[in-house]
Amino acid sequence: MKTLQQWRLRPAVLLYLVLLGLCTALGVLVHMVPPAVGQVVNTLPLAHVADIPLPGRATRLDYASYDPNRHLLFIAHLGDGEVIAVDVNSSRVVARVADVSSVHGVLAIPEISRVYASATGTDEIVAIDETTFKVVARMPGGHYPDGMAYAPEVHKLYVSDETGSTETVVDVRTNQRVATIPLGGEVGNTQYDAQSHHIFVNVQSRNELVEIDPTVDRIVARFALQGADDNHGLLIDSRDSLAFVACQGNDKLLVFDMAARRVVQSFDIGKDPDVLAFDPAPGRLYVAGEAGVVSVFSVKGPRVASVGEGRLGPNAHVVAVDPATHRSYFPLKNVDGHPVLRVMAPG
Repeated sequence: MKTLQQWRLRPAVLLYLVLLGLCTALGVLVHMVPPAVGQVVNTLPLAHVADIPLPGRATRLDYASYDPNRHLLFIAHLGDGEVIAVDVNSSRVVARVADVSSVHGVLAIPEISRVYASATGTDEIVAIDETTFKVVARMPGGHYPDGMAYAPEVHKLYVSDETGSTETVVDVRTNQRVATIPLGGEVGNTQYDAQSHHIFVNVQSRNELVEIDPTVDRIVARFALQGADDNHGLLIDSRDSLAFVACQGNDKLLVFDMAARRVVQSFDIGKDPDVLAFDPAPGRLYVAGEAGVVSVFSVKGPRVASVGEGRLGPNAHVVAVDPATHRSYFPLKNVDGHPVLRVMAPG
């Protein structure tokens, strides 16, 4: 038989049990609710090493290119109209090359000790000596020159004229424009394939990948990219016969089989993907986007798989990789009011 005190405690016990049950149920529901649309769960397999201060204003930074022989990373500081050279071994800026108006693309060619930059503000291609950091030549670059690629067998530089709908060809031995190739649409990035020795170009307004034979400077094939929308970014992994295409219109990464000449995989990635980089030894692909989201993929022969994604920093749309140390570099235009080079290592 219960005492009067026990009967008085019973409602409190029941209330406690009800509240406990509700909390448990709510906890389960919280775990069941997926992330909100646009929210990115950080699963990046990277560890933050350092932020290297960069000179100039907190304005847009664009492409970067790494010279492994000199351990120099060249960064296009678009907003300040200059090319910055960073010694990654000493983690310091060693040069600033001025008067490269609205510089977008930058490409180091170690075998000739030269760096080329696309000065979009003046529609020029600018040649820079890597040893003196001096401008040694300027040449016409079509209209809105952007990405660049080098075909070593023919000693030619290929430049995407984004709004000019052409590809500008430069002989690096003379620093003279030797050809202009009409592409029939707005041009994305340009890459060289070491297996076929051909140049491949994104024609982003046509959702096509165009193949150019550099021995004759003519288009030899066009490939429709299934699932593409504004295919801007491009990287070719010649070892595995794959091309990776970043589409800004629908935030997709397409995997294009170079032998089969077709898209074989598609992945959802961060908003407005732009620059790609590849670390060959571990087979790791990086895709950087305008929204600051970086996506990382494993590439093992024909097998491509996502290994992580997350927000790396504001406007982290550019990435370069050191294949010796496997560190990745992300120029960020504004961290606490200043541009920095964010250094990451495999985590």
